[in-house]
Amino acid sequence: MKEKQIEQKLVKSIKQAGGLALKFVSPGNAGVPDRLLLMPNGIAAFAELKAPGMKPRALQQIQINRIRKLGFKVFVIDDPEQIPDVVSEVMADAAYPA
Repeated sequence: MKEKQIEQKLVKSIKQAGGLALKFVSPGNAGVPDRLLLMPNGIAAFAELKAPGMKPRALQQIQINRIRKLGFKVFVIDDPEQIPDVVSEVMADAAYPA
C-alpha cells in the first residue's frame, strides 16, 4: 500500500467521524506534518503519513517534536491498521475537551 492510499483512508475516516483532515502546507516551514486533523469541540491534531515501514526524515522529526512540545498530538501513520486507533483517540479528545 502506498502513502497516498493510507492518506486517503485517513481523510475518509476522519470525515466519517465528523471532522476534517486538511492538507497542511506551511510556506517557509519545511517538514511539517501532512494533515491537520480538526474535530468537534475545537480539537486539533496532526498526522504525518508514510509508506509502510518508513519513518519521518530528520527535518520532519524536528517539526513533529516542536509541535508536540506545544501540546498538540502528532500521529505518524505508516499502516492503515493504525487509523481506527488514531480516530478513536482524537474522538475521545473531542468528547472531553481540555
